[in-house]
Amino acid sequence: MNKQTLMLSLLIALAPSMAMSASVYKWTDENGVTHFGDRQPVGTNSESINVRSGTSSGAGNSRPSPQQRLGELQEQQQQKAARENETAVEAARRKQREANCETARSNLKVIESNARIRVEENGEQRYLTPEEIAEQKMKFEEVASENCGPEEAQQ
Repeated sequence: MNKQTLMLSLLIALAPSMAMSASVYKWTDENGVTHFGDRQPVGTNSESINVRSGTSSGAGNSRPSPQQRLGELQEQQQQKAARENETAVEAARRKQREANCETARSNLKVIESNARIRVEENGEQRYLTPEEIAEQKMKFEEVASENCGPEEAQQ
């Protein structure tokens, strides 16, 4: 039994090296097509090719180093944070536009519904003149047109 176990262990240990030593042949047929195979073709000149398995190391290695991967990961995280910050800024801008729109429309309703508008300046109250009311109305209409319509693309 020990002899069988020893032989089996030896066979298992030698199997990878025997597989690695298998020959690969390269030949070109009459049409100029290059072929590769594990058996030497009959009636055709062929050459034995040394084949290596596993990953290559050296200049052809396209796998980045851990430091490069860390740098790329940090750059991606910074870009993601910038995008999130952008969307937060855009959301704040949209909310501010909505508030400006609502205020401008509210002020326009007040101006259009009242003949006399009272304001407080320097602790004293006074009524706006018709010219001042027209000026305020134009100002609020401009604010409403800027903030109540669709947002234009920022560049």
